[in-house]
Amino acid sequence: MPTSFNLAARLFDLLLIVQEFTILCAQTVAGLVRPPWYLREIMLQLDRIGVGSLFIVMLTGLFTGMVLALQGAVQLEPYGATMYVSRLISESVVRELGPVLAALMIAGRVGTGIASEIASMQVTEQIDALRAEGTDPIKKLATTRLAACLIMIPLLTIITNCIAILGGWLVARLYLAIDSYFYWTWAFEAIQLDDIVQGLVKPLVFGFIIAMVSCYAGFSTKGGTAGVGVSTTQSMVYSSILILASDFFITKFFMAFA
Repeated sequence: MPTSFNLAARLFDLLLIVQEFTILCAQTVAGLVRPPWYLREIMLQLDRIGVGSLFIVMLTGLFTGMVLALQGAVQLEPYGATMYVSRLISESVVRELGPVLAALMIAGRVGTGIASEIASMQVTEQIDALRAEGTDPIKKLATTRLAACLIMIPLLTIITNCIAILGGWLVARLYLAIDSYFYWTWAFEAIQLDDIVQGLVKPLVFGFIIAMVSCYAGFSTKGGTAGVGVSTTQSMVYSSILILASDFFITKFFMAFA
């Protein structure tokens, strides 16, 4: 009986979290279309998320492309198709690896930053102070960060994809002796319109997940400074899980209409 009671309590807590998260998402999205828009805060977040994450996503893309070239060449060599390794790299990066890896890196760097910042404001009662001043904290803190994520994460993903294909070219040219003309020709011919659409839809969804999960973790922080650490960890874990799960369902959706 105690076990069933605990299970029921956990299910009730889970439903309560889903309800609170859904309400926060609805209020945040509604803030995108009603003034004030806090443009200065949005520009600040664009700089933090975009410029601040540029170096880490470039490194991620570079080494991902280089590893794909090495591993792809090993797999294609028995068939005498090493020269087509660029097709493997471009398709893999644009469809899956670029959006997912970039999102995971941004969740680790940006998502945890958003969660810890809002959590610190929550435990020091700065959010209550905003309400006392007549400022909507969800609109000022969550909506601005959501807008910045929806703008910058697709751009960072495009940069990751380009750098990954460039990294693959470096390995193909220097270690596999593949002609540059063949590499870039097959790399571009492999990318179809549905690959580009899929590669742009995923970063938008991932950006929404990173922003909202991080903001929810921050706003729901309890327990003082110890709670800040817990919220930061939760934002990273839950964002990563939701990114991987949503990637599966988005891929299934596009495959159903391919």
